[in-house]
Amino acid sequence: MNPFRFFAFICLLTLGSFEIALAQSKTTEKLQEQYPEARAFFFYNNTLRMINQTEDNEFDELIKGIEKMKLLMIKKNSKGFNYKGLVADYTADSFEEIMTSRYQGKSFDIYVKEKNGQTKGMVVLVNDAENLFVLDILGKIAFDKVTKLYSLLDESGDIGKRIQTFVEGNKKKEKVEEAK
Repeated sequence: MNPFRFFAFICLLTLGSFEIALAQSKTTEKLQEQYPEARAFFFYNNTLRMINQTEDNEFDELIKGIEKMKLLMIKKNSKGFNYKGLVADYTADSFEEIMTSRYQGKSFDIYVKEKNGQTKGMVVLVNDAENLFVLDILGKIAFDKVTKLYSLLDESGDIGKRIQTFVEGNKKKEKVEEAK
């Protein structure tokens, strides 16, 4: 075999493996396919750094362990939505529940995927009465900083507006249905 072709083959194999390693969880991908009306946003570490307009060192420290993150927003009144089934799917996808907390009327359920004692990924399910926000993180953040990350995303200009538009759209839809 030509040495150049062999080298190219190895590079392609390595890149393919690298891409698989950087994939979000299968459950999150399935969830997005199941609910096409869901909103999804992708963030890489550099994208998250751009959100930090005030150059806050605490924020930089917070996101330093995140390689990639997907924010998925789903209306819980969507046909077929089943939170317990979703949790079972994440558990089957090798995620382990670590903690649950409440913050500003929302519950935060944190799941972690580990390999050889190292955290490889996290899923944070943020619930309120009407919506589910899924933070699927490749990498890690400190457990006690999860609510801070969500708050910063919610408060950041463009992302916060999109989250609020999503939430408000759900409330407007309910008012229209109530009027019928």
